[in-house]
Amino acid sequence: MKAFFIISFTLTAAAAAFAADYVAEGPGDPGAIMPSRADGTLELKWDNGTRRWSWAWYTGAGSWAGNDFDLSTLSTYRAIRKIRFYTRGNWPNNRWDGFRVAFFSFGGGIPGSRLWPTASPGYYFRPSAPTGHIWIDINIGWTCPTNAFVAAEEQLYNYPNCDPYAVDNNPVFLRHSWHYSGGNWEPVNFPAQYGPYYNVMLRVVVDDEAVTVTPTSLGRVRALYL
Repeated sequence: MKAFFIISFTLTAAAAAFAADYVAEGPGDPGAIMPSRADGTLELKWDNGTRRWSWAWYTGAGSWAGNDFDLSTLSTYRAIRKIRFYTRGNWPNNRWDGFRVAFFSFGGGIPGSRLWPTASPGYYFRPSAPTGHIWIDINIGWTCPTNAFVAAEEQLYNYPNCDPYAVDNNPVFLRHSWHYSGGNWEPVNFPAQYGPYYNVMLRVVVDDEAVTVTPTSLGRVRALYL
């Protein structure tokens, strides 16, 4: 497990207090516009829509964060249309750097092996939207072979050349958010003085019909970045 370190606007002097494995920015949220929803889709989420912290690992490669979901009660919503990820491009380096997304199995109460994509470590995506606080939609176009899964995002690049994660301001941890580092998945956790805000702002949009959307830039992106 990685040790944790948080920096906020008002607590930057805390740098010597903890082993420095990640940084965070907050609190507060200037507000963001939600993307429109298409007919026949359903959004799966655990966050309340209001950011508390943006955070990033100092070492990004191999560091994932995401949420588990279960489709067992949604008999008609079987196709994964997109991952919806809340992030920002104006912190920490005022630009988009890109990240990977992937789906993992979820059994026995813990995330497991990667389900999608099968031919690479993850699907690379670099936003081209304005660089403020924003929801980013990543088209998937895939039907998950299992009811339960984890949708996750890998930071990929080291701080400050990275796009941050976010957790909401709900003080109740719903116990569906996970982070992966050092070879282990664990529930999201921060030092007590910065908790208890642990619900990752990452959602999944599912469809009640067959999805034909595919990430058409996957081959080009793989050649450039993997």
